[in-house]
Amino acid sequence: MEQKNFEVIIIGGSYSGLSAAMSLGRSLRQVLVIDSGQPCNRQTPYSHNFITQDGEKPAVISAKAKLQVDLYKTVQFYNGLAVKGVKNENGFEITTQSGEVFTSRKILFASGVKDLLPEIKGFAECWGISVLHCPYCHGYEVKTERTAIIANGEMGFEYAKLISNWTKDLRLCTNGISQLTLEQTETLQRHGVHIFEDEIDSFEHNGGHIQNIILKNQEKVAVKAIYTKPPFEQHCSIPATLGCELNEQNLLKVDAMQKTNIAGVFASGDCTTQMRSVAIAVSTGSFAGAVINKELIDEDFR
Repeated sequence: MEQKNFEVIIIGGSYSGLSAAMSLGRSLRQVLVIDSGQPCNRQTPYSHNFITQDGEKPAVISAKAKLQVDLYKTVQFYNGLAVKGVKNENGFEITTQSGEVFTSRKILFASGVKDLLPEIKGFAECWGISVLHCPYCHGYEVKTERTAIIANGEMGFEYAKLISNWTKDLRLCTNGISQLTLEQTETLQRHGVHIFEDEIDSFEHNGGHIQNIILKNQEKVAVKAIYTKPPFEQHCSIPATLGCELNEQNLLKVDAMQKTNIAGVFASGDCTTQMRSVAIAVSTGSFAGAVINKELIDEDFR
């Protein structure tokens, strides 16, 4: 790539990054989008709860978005991984895995998160297909089905309460000794939630579609869907090296304007919120793009 200097570098070219790139492209800004092609929902067959795109394949949405953003000739794309970031007196310097260096006045991290999947046989194959994290994204498709929740303690209680809106045929697998209070246990049982405390051994599935949870005591829990929230980490380590603060959920801390605590550094999408959905990623990316453009205008119009 011949051009090395930009006004804005966006790290992450999925829904949030592309949305920000469109805002900035329409603002005539010189933008570079760096993306390694590993969105966290790449295994999810369909995207939901996003008007005009409900039920579409995630890859189709992002491909269409990229084609539209590509029409704005001040926006360029780089296929690769950003591995290093440095702040200097002129802005920022980003180095890619292949050793290329790009500079910009502003940085937007739309880099998402990396889910840390448990070492349960069959889990990874089912993740995003029948093992789900968000009922607003996928709950309608498995409404009334026999469903399990893998969680414990307060999280398990609140998760079961939430999912009961979509199905009453619920099992709570605590994957070890229950940390529920007596009152929580009685409440769940009163609402027909079956509680299993044995550790999970594996999943039986057909092409990612869960059939049975196999417990270590060899008991089978037959289900059609599972909800769980595995831990995650930031997909990109550069914000931490720049000094960006994380909140207690390990998400990039941003203010109402999508600004981090580091001047000139913004963040949007899944790396900033527990509400991981295409619609919210698009919304925060579009807003971040507009805010960045306004900040550039304010700096130049003196």
